[in-house]
Amino acid sequence: MSASSQNYHQTYQSWQEDPLAFWAHAAQGVDWMSPFERVFDPSAGVYGRWFPGGVCNTAYNCLDRHVERGRKGQAALIYDSPITGSKKVYSFEDLRDEVSAFGAVLKNLGVGKGDRVVVYMPMIPEAAIAMLACARIGAIHSVVFGGFAASELATRIDDARPKAIISASCGIEPNRVIAYKPLLDEAIDLSTHKPELTVIKQREQKPCDLIDGRDHDYDALLADANARGIDSDPEPMDATDPLYILYTSGTTGIPKGVVRDHGGHMVALNWTMSAIYDMQPGDVFWAASDVGWVVGHSYIVYAPLLAGCTTILYEGKPVGTPDPGAFWRVIEEHKVSSLFTAPTAFRAIKKEDPDGAFIEKYDLHTLKTLFLAGERADPDTIEWAQEKLRVPVIDHWWQTETGWAIAGNPVGLGKLPVRLGSPTVAMPGYDVQVIDDAGHPVPADTLGNIVVKLPLPPGCLPTLWNNDERFKASYLEEFPGYYKTADAGMIDGDGYLFIMARTDDIINVAGHRLSTGGMEEVLSGHPAVAEAAVIGVSDALKGQLPAGFVVTKDGVDLPMEQLEKEMVALVREKIGPVAAFKTVMVVDRLPKTRSGKILRGTMRQIADGEPYKMPATIDDPAILDEISGALKTKGYAA
Repeated sequence: MSASSQNYHQTYQSWQEDPLAFWAHAAQGVDWMSPFERVFDPSAGVYGRWFPGGVCNTAYNCLDRHVERGRKGQAALIYDSPITGSKKVYSFEDLRDEVSAFGAVLKNLGVGKGDRVVVYMPMIPEAAIAMLACARIGAIHSVVFGGFAASELATRIDDARPKAIISASCGIEPNRVIAYKPLLDEAIDLSTHKPELTVIKQREQKPCDLIDGRDHDYDALLADANARGIDSDPEPMDATDPLYILYTSGTTGIPKGVVRDHGGHMVALNWTMSAIYDMQPGDVFWAASDVGWVVGHSYIVYAPLLAGCTTILYEGKPVGTPDPGAFWRVIEEHKVSSLFTAPTAFRAIKKEDPDGAFIEKYDLHTLKTLFLAGERADPDTIEWAQEKLRVPVIDHWWQTETGWAIAGNPVGLGKLPVRLGSPTVAMPGYDVQVIDDAGHPVPADTLGNIVVKLPLPPGCLPTLWNNDERFKASYLEEFPGYYKTADAGMIDGDGYLFIMARTDDIINVAGHRLSTGGMEEVLSGHPAVAEAAVIGVSDALKGQLPAGFVVTKDGVDLPMEQLEKEMVALVREKIGPVAAFKTVMVVDRLPKTRSGKILRGTMRQIADGEPYKMPATIDDPAILDEISGALKTKGYAA
């Protein structure tokens, strides 16, 4: 056993043997206004609550304590927008002062402890400032991805019932400006609950008109607060008080409002920065995500600041702003130590720059690690990144509900050997098991339902907003005593976890349970393929049959028929005739959410001729027509 492996196993074992002592020690990494009475109370909440009796403030821990302890001049937040050509650096003192002033603005407008505030913003510093200001004064923020459809914003307004909404006049994409104000106005018209006020950040690319009596100008309010020298003190918050609500984007019904608390959230995220990401105070961490997603909450705004690191807020894309060297420019310019992004970003870069020519143009010596999450990282993408960047490429797996990694490769404890296709091993706090549909454990290397034994660790959701019963029904009832991840996979004999698909994406072909993720991995291994998706389509004879979709790399000049034959042969060779894999379609692009997840469920509904609701998070709705057209050429019900 290597020293690094031993360090991980010792740490994991120490958690297993005494989880309360483990998390009590981790809790020493944050500042408490009053100490907690118990580490964990199993009788509180749905499955128990962490650090009851403790009093704290998240914004204080992110900002004030670093100012007080010698870091006031260190960069806390770097805003970099290749779309607008804007850059701005906030020191810890600058950011504390902005957050404190905006907290005072909100309080003067009548927003107080426990009030909800919807944040509907693009990737600009004011989005992070709004979140931290809410945390400072005890308001509960609910960030909605900027540019979401009015109907989707309305459902979130009605569920959260916010007192205020903080927004901007527009968001900016590489080729278009998206006016937010009309979407916001329509959402308020559609919603039953009417917020009392809105605060609007005017952007010069598309200013908007303000409604008298309801809309307030962000800059004018902040300028007045600064002129008068008013600020806000950190509100004492119970560790179990809600910090935020983040809605998962379900394709039907009301989205689920994932709740995060103050105490456990801080303890867990602060622990991850050193243990998982090997980041120390002063290091530069870049999560190339959006504040509208959980990665943006955890690893753009909260975790880096809790740990005294510099965080980057990037308003741009991996390609097209202006070229496939966009990420490398940011890493060189801002001396990034660790990059965290989604595999789809690297597939996009690889598609446009397969030889990595743009990588060679930049000095990336500060980059220590690349972390991937958000969807399954195919081995081909990992190998490409390893070869071109010459740094460890670490896949890790977590969910909106957990807020941090369920499984990963804890670089700070000593990197474990990478196994392609695996996010490595369970992190301390998570007892991850694989069980069959009846709830019984399955042998190693056997596909099954991935579950986590209760209680969930600090930082995970304690419940859904105002809906304990839905929380139980969605996550806890199917497998009593466990949290259902709704992911399927296996654990090998060494404890390495393999996430193969969402349980909805496990297909049943003539009684054989097969993973679409395994087939996608085979297809992605073909030298002509940039990315792939496989869905299960209803079949009268065999129950379901797999259908594949592939996007080719730029410059591929193979006839489509030949490529499709090669794909079918490859799956038959690697997985076997049992897969009954006969259909593959070459398409220009795959339908994805704005965070890069492939919308396999919607593709399956189209193939089966089922009615479907346009996914709220879809990047470009026109792609669904392209998929429908491809399916029709193969005789499907689309």
